[in-house]
Amino acid sequence: MVQGPGREHPLGARSALSGYWINTISLEHVERGVEGGFTQADHGRNARLRRLERGDWIVFYSPRTEMCGGEQLQAFTAIGRIADDEPFQVEMTADFHPWRRRVDFRSSRHVPARPLVGSLSFITDERRWGYPFRRGLFEVPAEDFATIATAMGVELA
Repeated sequence: MVQGPGREHPLGARSALSGYWINTISLEHVERGVEGGFTQADHGRNARLRRLERGDWIVFYSPRTEMCGGEQLQAFTAIGRIADDEPFQVEMTADFHPWRRRVDFRSSRHVPARPLVGSLSFITDERRWGYPFRRGLFEVPAEDFATIATAMGVELA
């Protein structure tokens, strides 16, 4: 394990971006997570979920209303804080046991992403602004996260 600034991680040291995350998930799956108080990532794998720590902030970007179809949405759809210390596994079907993290979701409004593009430093090419979201679960600078949270009507405290 490599030790970061006061934190130890199996995947290496935490970067200066640590503590603020975006998870790209369809609105349908975001709504399931909000209802159940959890998030999943990477089709149920736990590698990146293990990098999250209790108290980290996470916002959800939904490109579509449904995972396999649905309507184009391209909006930030939920926001919360990680509320546990480790990923946990659940059984959805006999052969699908995804890993999850508990999330304390905050009341928020859906916000279209496109009007925020010019204000977000992790988007380096405004013509291809959706490209960073293809990473699924990824870290962002605190300033970018605050811009999104403010647009969603959430105070980071």
